[in-house]
Amino acid sequence: MRDATSGYRQTVAPHFRLNSPNVALYLPVPPTSTIATPPEHVVLLDLDGNPIGTMDKRSVHTANTPLHSAFSIFLFDGKGNMLSQQRAHSKKTWPGIWSNACCGHPASGESHLDAAHRRLEQELGLTQIELMNALPNFRYRAELDGIVENEICPVFIGQCSVEPTPNPKEVAATEWIPWKTFADSCKGLTQTRFDSFSPWSHLEGQLLLEHPLIDQFVGTA
Repeated sequence: MRDATSGYRQTVAPHFRLNSPNVALYLPVPPTSTIATPPEHVVLLDLDGNPIGTMDKRSVHTANTPLHSAFSIFLFDGKGNMLSQQRAHSKKTWPGIWSNACCGHPASGESHLDAAHRRLEQELGLTQIELMNALPNFRYRAELDGIVENEICPVFIGQCSVEPTPNPKEVAATEWIPWKTFADSCKGLTQTRFDSFSPWSHLEGQLLLEHPLIDQFVGTA
């Protein structure tokens, strides 16, 4: 749908909707199965980026999060816009925060590219997206409310011509936003809501601005 205040295309994850004159309340759709899913593990890394073991994702993010493997994805529509997502409010790290299109962790033995494609489908229902590893050596550390992210996190970029279908367990909403406006917030405070996007998206955005192929992916409005 198109947000009335920003004019940008916005998609809310599937929910039951209860309408009142002033309130649109979204309740998560009940799960269709009660079968427990196996725990997700992240790959722990030494300082040189070599795998040294795995750890349950539910336990890895603390005030002393060990260095681990991750990836991040920026998607563009070729018309000057990038896909952003609001992280699910149930997430342990940065709940409800707006960020770039998708992030995740490769499983043990899984390539970053395969994991990126898997996560795009799991979170956004997107398949057959061609991705390029634009920032293969990106690394960052960030903290919010005592929870630390500490990752070696290659950054992929790609183009997308379809609307995502957000998974409500992972994503609260998605929105196509102007890359230029977001990029400005990566360079300094703009007094816009883009200033409060995730710290990793800002750091990655700064580096992507210098990438020689970024304009080909972004396109023009």
